[in-house]
Amino acid sequence: MNIFAELLEARDWLMADGATGTNLFDMGLEAGEAPELWNVTAPEKVRAVNEAAIAAGSDIVLTNSFGGTSARLKLHDAQDRVKELNEKAAKIARQAADAADRPVIVAGSVGPTGELLFPVGTLTEEEATELFADQIEGLLSGGVDVIWLETISSAEEYRAAAAAAARHNAPWCGTMSFDTAGRTMMGVTAADMVALVEAMPNRPLAFGANCGTGASDLLRTVLGFTKAGAEIPIIAKGNAGIPKFVDGHVHYDGTPELMGDYATLARDCGVSIIGGCCGTRGVHLAEMKRRLLSHVPGVVPELATIEAKLGPFSSGDDGSGDAPVPVRQRRRRRG
Repeated sequence: MNIFAELLEARDWLMADGATGTNLFDMGLEAGEAPELWNVTAPEKVRAVNEAAIAAGSDIVLTNSFGGTSARLKLHDAQDRVKELNEKAAKIARQAADAADRPVIVAGSVGPTGELLFPVGTLTEEEATELFADQIEGLLSGGVDVIWLETISSAEEYRAAAAAAARHNAPWCGTMSFDTAGRTMMGVTAADMVALVEAMPNRPLAFGANCGTGASDLLRTVLGFTKAGAEIPIIAKGNAGIPKFVDGHVHYDGTPELMGDYATLARDCGVSIIGGCCGTRGVHLAEMKRRLLSHVPGVVPELATIEAKLGPFSSGDDGSGDAPVPVRQRRRRRG
């Protein structure tokens, strides 16, 4: 059995890592620069991100390969380096994981192609599958344990990436980003995603939501998964607060305390894999792990409880078409 499946079966919850991009920006990555190129030019910095997550208690670390398809790398004239850059990303994370004093899962990060798929765009599912298959080949050759789709917005692209994993007989899991009034950019609802993964011939080991807006919105989506009868383990990888522009840079206002609340609420919502996305650093992960280790899961929280602890929802609609919830002005939090 794959180590990812083994740990999921043996434990009630696993903690994933935090943000890759945020932490690389802290180390000097410039806006518009391809993080994947740092796998070759600054591997010690990439490994430091993986090591910091492990030191903070993460059981899963993602590779620095979010934009690793040829479609994304083409923006940096690196479309011919797909295998090289993805394999290197996997080897860097593998080295960090293998040096840990406990089992740590290496997950091969696969983000969207950046192209619109048919019928909205011109890229077909078959063509997208080819793009993802090339990337996944590199990740597997570098030693990842599982393929990890993230920040996908369309059902077509999600299916294409799943098909690419199947082509390589690779275990996989995957998240979508619900950032538009409870739906993905392409209109997928929480219930739609449950139906999507349940119907797949190669169902994911886990599925869920990442990024989006704030942590409160993400947990509202999680409740949508459970309401729709999800049986596959759920992933929650929320942002550390709300993004704001400060001195020309994006800053996330979530404190470690807020992310600790988010982590324990996620457990109460039935989440099996809990991590952070944009803005989540080692200090956030350490508090999340501390809180999770001592937390005894309670009743499923009401929306009002989530709002009181994590801040207001960004919209009055969860995407399901049910009665909207009130939206109040967001409270300022310490960064």
